[in-house]
Amino acid sequence: MSGYEKRTQEKKNQVLKATFDLINKDSGIENLTIDEISKHSNVGKTSIFKYFVSKENLINEVFKSFLDKIEKTAQEIMDENKPFEETIIAMSKNKLNYIDKISRQFYLDMMDFYTKKKDDGLSLIMQQCNERGLSMMIDLFHRGRKEGKVDLKYSDEFLFLYFQAIVEGISSPHIYRKILPYTEQWTELLIKGIAPGKHD
Repeated sequence: MSGYEKRTQEKKNQVLKATFDLINKDSGIENLTIDEISKHSNVGKTSIFKYFVSKENLINEVFKSFLDKIEKTAQEIMDENKPFEETIIAMSKNKLNYIDKISRQFYLDMMDFYTKKKDDGLSLIMQQCNERGLSMMIDLFHRGRKEGKVDLKYSDEFLFLYFQAIVEGISSPHIYRKILPYTEQWTELLIKGIAPGKHD
């Protein structure tokens, strides 16, 4: 990376951080302006538009960067190859800890932004879940089956939807802060729900 490219990346990071901080205030994205972002990032408006083209693209980059961090740390947890239960608990705590770092308004804005449907009828967040999260979760289900912790009668698709429904539910702003101390308990219940039954 040349000196120019390095400086450009540093400026982009300044803009992303300033935008994140501004969105993470209670006011959210509704009244967010490029003028405000420029002032907080110390980067000129012309440069911001050059890097990100539009305010919507910039907001998308901020949300995407936040979700990418959750995914990256989740992959690191998977790579540790710990037993199924430990991995599920660690991944749940990871997601909740990230969500705990953002304001209620940031979370609501992000969910609203990513659940808007595109021309193909699929929301952006569903595409991301399907494309990136699915393979990670399938690897985890296979690990659980090998360890005898996941009943073989449940398909990958069902298990993915089961976990997604519960994680999305506990990610709601009025629930996640209350449930954080109980992560291990609700994860235990989650695992018991898909464990092989004693009497089939």
